Amino acid sequence: MKELNISLQDTQWDFTYTDHDRDIVRAIVIDNEENYYFVRVERDDDFGKATLIETAGGGVESGENLEEAIVRELKEELGVEVEIITKLGVVKDFYNLIHRRNINNYYLCKIKSFGEKEMTDSEINDFHLSTLKLTYEEARREYVKCSNTRLGKLIADREILVLEHATKILENEIY
Repeated sequence: MKELNISLQDTQWDFTYTDHDRDIVRAIVIDNEENYYFVRVERDDDFGKATLIETAGGGVESGENLEEAIVRELKEELGVEVEIITKLGVVKDFYNLIHRRNINNYYLCKIKSFGEKEMTDSEINDFHLSTLKLTYEEARREYVKCSNTRLGKLIADREILVLEHATKILENEIY
């Protein structure tokens, strides 16, 4: 199946300018029973107050390649060791409020083992990250529910597309 290559606009805040890009890795994470793993994020910042669902992931650190970054991020946020099944593609989107273009590199990963999370202080204290274990349908409903905020809408618009793409790959075992 072809990799995603999508560009999305920020429909929630007016565009003024973009002054930086952020290279990001994210993953659709599954276990042997076809459960999906996400993070619950509780925010109260420039984007407003919101409780959201999001794929685990984050910024690529200096000197890291994308695969190293996704393995690290999934260990930090979910406490899992994973096998990378395939790259799902790239979704570029904008956060006009902070003048940023996100370059989201998505992967499909299968859990090999569970361990301890290694979250940063910011992930614990500012975003209150917690793990969500959901079926595909539960995840879709959660994204729709969380799209009642401006940031939630931006995230849902991006991530539902990726979740659908990953599920088609899994159903057809094309990777």
